[in-house]
Amino acid sequence: MSVNPLVVALALIAASLPPRLAAAEPDYQRESRLADEIGDMILDGDPVWLDAGEREFLGIYTEADDARVAIVILHGRGFHPDWADTVNPLRVGLAELGYNTLSLQMPVLEKDSSYYDYVPIFDFAHARIEAGIVFLRDNGNTKVVLLAHSCGVHMSMDWIRDKSDRTIDAYIGLGMGATDYEQPMREPFPLAQMRVPVLDLYGADEYPAVMRGAAERKAMIEAAGNARSRQLMLPRANHYFTDHGDALVSAVADWLDQLE
Repeated sequence: MSVNPLVVALALIAASLPPRLAAAEPDYQRESRLADEIGDMILDGDPVWLDAGEREFLGIYTEADDARVAIVILHGRGFHPDWADTVNPLRVGLAELGYNTLSLQMPVLEKDSSYYDYVPIFDFAHARIEAGIVFLRDNGNTKVVLLAHSCGVHMSMDWIRDKSDRTIDAYIGLGMGATDYEQPMREPFPLAQMRVPVLDLYGADEYPAVMRGAAERKAMIEAAGNARSRQLMLPRANHYFTDHGDALVSAVADWLDQLE
């Protein structure tokens, strides 16, 4: 039986690639380890397992008294839905202010993975975002806001680019446009095409890529024409809003209150 030389060559190339590039799928073993690590540490909210098609993933649902709006929270690159910086302050703090929150485990790769490593797995986040929205709607939440940080922004923007923003009522992006050195964004954000109000919030001590793109993001948000959209900079905060959790929650809540 003859062997096609092209097939052999492609197989050799695939075998030589690092696992994350050859497979082009999330590191599910690391994701499982993260779920095990934080399972007993969740003090506020309840772990929920959501269906993303072929496999389940972890979310943390935190209910508020007399909630007005529900918020889906997407963490940054390689973290988890109860990450101490940014995510935990938001999911707990916003619940204390009257918002139901659902923090989702996003697809992850190995710890040293870069922005360009993550680009091929952005679409694995689509089903998770949709599952989170469906969960909130099924639990009686009539208004849903999508809030994303850092790489979660890239994943959610990829979902909006593919599916539109029809199923959400507002969007909040934190540290939008963060990439690695000499790794410019592969595609621009679809901010100019979004119909929902958008909050672009970043720290004064941000990554260079976030700061460089601020004027362009603002122009696209203004082009979308939603009068309730805003771009805000949080004084003294870094990309992870370290030690500025209260100020972050306050800024987000103030904007959400204005939507009502």
